[in-house]
Amino acid sequence: MMLFQKLVKRLLALVMTMLILMLVVFFGIIYYDGEETLQDEIIIDWDPETLVLNNPLAPKEVKEGYLLLSASSQYMGPLNKESKQRYSGNNLSCTNCHLNGGTMSGAASWIGIVDRFPQFGGRANKEGSLIDRINGCMERSMNGKAFPEDATQMKAMIAYMKWLDKGIPKLNSKNFKGYPKIEAPSFAVDMEKGRSIYTIECIVCHGQNGEGIRYNDTKKGYQYPPLWGSDTYNDGAGMNRVLTAAAFIKNNMPYLQASWENPKLTDEEAYHVAGYINSFPRPKKENKKMDYPDKKLKPVSTPYGPWTDNFSAKQHKYGPFPPIIDYYQKNFGLKKIK
Repeated sequence: MMLFQKLVKRLLALVMTMLILMLVVFFGIIYYDGEETLQDEIIIDWDPETLVLNNPLAPKEVKEGYLLLSASSQYMGPLNKESKQRYSGNNLSCTNCHLNGGTMSGAASWIGIVDRFPQFGGRANKEGSLIDRINGCMERSMNGKAFPEDATQMKAMIAYMKWLDKGIPKLNSKNFKGYPKIEAPSFAVDMEKGRSIYTIECIVCHGQNGEGIRYNDTKKGYQYPPLWGSDTYNDGAGMNRVLTAAAFIKNNMPYLQASWENPKLTDEEAYHVAGYINSFPRPKKENKKMDYPDKKLKPVSTPYGPWTDNFSAKQHKYGPFPPIIDYYQKNFGLKKIK
């Protein structure tokens, strides 16, 4: 009898041991999977020195592309000693708008951009390549000239953009094609409100006269770019449209204080300050009348004519925009947001 009881106790002990082991393995798997999930969700900070320039896995062409885009004046603009290598006409960098090396969501990120081309563009009224899109920026935002399609600089910039899709860790919780949209207010830009917001939120980086702040190193361009004057985007650039500029400002400015997830300015504040910024003189883009062969496709806040409507030039520049948006919806079935 005692022998039987001992066998039963040993059997129970064995069963309990097996049960404990199973529970340990079970919860271990759950914990491990949880660790993996947490690891997948970790979002790292943008650090170009580590992620790009000193990254042994980044090809040389990718690093060259990054430098062209992040130090544009030095490598392809006015600060380049070789005149033949100057394609940018101002001292801006591409990354003044495409923030964090073109990786920041809500700031026209380049992540995934290669797969979005070719795409139809109303400005040229045709399918365009990524090369066309970059050259459009060169001629407008950079106030310069287009690269030849086979230019080594163009190949390097696109190589960098391609590499962003697979060469870096997770940097964002969500990716956008451009800027998250804002709701167009039902009133025109108020210049006094725009000036007041600029003074409070923008002047410390961009200057009282929109002149920006240059790096102490004269070989570099701007730490904070000028917003008007002779050394900034021209009047044919997308940023010269109030609704486009307001969307960028709302989701990204003040710099290092705002993001699309946590904006500081309201839609209305961004709208007023965008109108104020774009009220000042800037370089003129030639042949703007050739833009948008189908004039119906012009964004409603395009500040230069001709247009397929009877709204004034002032309203196209400073709003209110909802009546123009409604007009194109009613008469042409076009739903416009900018």
